[in-house]
Amino acid sequence: MATIDLNCDLGESFGAYTIGADEAVMGSITSANVACGYHGGDPGVMRRTVRLAREAGVAVGAHPGFPDLVGFGRREMRMTPQDVEDMVLYQIGALAGIAQSEGVRLSHVKAHGALYNMAVKDAGMAAAIARAAAAFDPRLIFFALPGSELARAGTAAGLQVALEGFADRAYEPDGSLTPRSRAGAVIHGVDEVVARAVRMIVDGTVVTTGQTTLSVRIDTLCTHGDTPGAQALTRALRSGLVQAGVTVGPIASRTR
Repeated sequence: MATIDLNCDLGESFGAYTIGADEAVMGSITSANVACGYHGGDPGVMRRTVRLAREAGVAVGAHPGFPDLVGFGRREMRMTPQDVEDMVLYQIGALAGIAQSEGVRLSHVKAHGALYNMAVKDAGMAAAIARAAAAFDPRLIFFALPGSELARAGTAAGLQVALEGFADRAYEPDGSLTPRSRAGAVIHGVDEVVARAVRMIVDGTVVTTGQTTLSVRIDTLCTHGDTPGAQALTRALRSGLVQAGVTVGPIASRTR
């Protein structure tokens, strides 16, 4: 029987701005990737999100991104590997301190937006992110796209790598995610998202934008808390996976 972790990017509200449906989706997921104040989030939001996750029995991970609130961390930035490493370490540490105050230990790290997508192909950037995670806590699980530089860097740093799939994103023939600037990059139809997720987990394949069939092996499946209709989508996704015979549980509960 297939087993999958269902993760979601959360805690991205800040100040007077509410982004996403954190409380509504928390009951359907098993891992929360909490923004650390750079692309989204603020200290109060971070603490509330960790508390919500703890109360729901959801694993908490750091979701570091570029320092770009205006662009929501989805615009590329050029930084040295050392700057990337320091930036990621800073964000992990900030969330870990807040989590500790709530009696929670971080389970994983997942880079956000442009930082993630650039590190998929940029070995230097990927290695910097992995070094930051390993330096903070070598027990952290490292989320990465299958076959990416990010996945290779996590393994090289001695971290447990959880290969990640995306239920609501289109894939390119090379296995990368379709840029959000292109039409069709985000899939909104609930039935289509559920069907793609089941296929990825049960059959190990996904259909790309080029209508080719790509082989994928994933340990964790991502949804996004800021996607319109996120509550209905995550609920339908979890229900559809269970109906397909898939066991849904946090990646952190599996043995290393």
